[in-house]
Amino acid sequence: MKTSLNDYARESRQDNDKWWRDPKTGEKLVGRNKGELIALMHSELSECLEGVRKNLMDDKLPHRTMEEVELADCLIRIFDYAGEYNLDLEGAYQEKRAFNKVRADHSHEARLQEGGKAF
Repeated sequence: MKTSLNDYARESRQDNDKWWRDPKTGEKLVGRNKGELIALMHSELSECLEGVRKNLMDDKLPHRTMEEVELADCLIRIFDYAGEYNLDLEGAYQEKRAFNKVRADHSHEARLQEGGKAF
């Protein structure tokens, strides 16, 4: 059976439950800062960029590139966040893919026009 993004979100949230709990009491933390959680996702991408820039292997999984591992870390953080807040990543992903296939500003013609997207 195919695993969905929502399955990964549930798994990651379960794997990372300790980060959602007070380390002294074990009680669930109330109101974690969403901005901080999103910044942590961004930090994984910055680490990925550094790995690409310097062509580094990962220090924890030395048989893997830092690029691979940091992208995986970013996915884990995204899935953990989505799992906590019950976001439908699978639905949003499929809908966004379908939309991107037909959006006018993603065509070569639109990109070649004055003011078109350069990248």
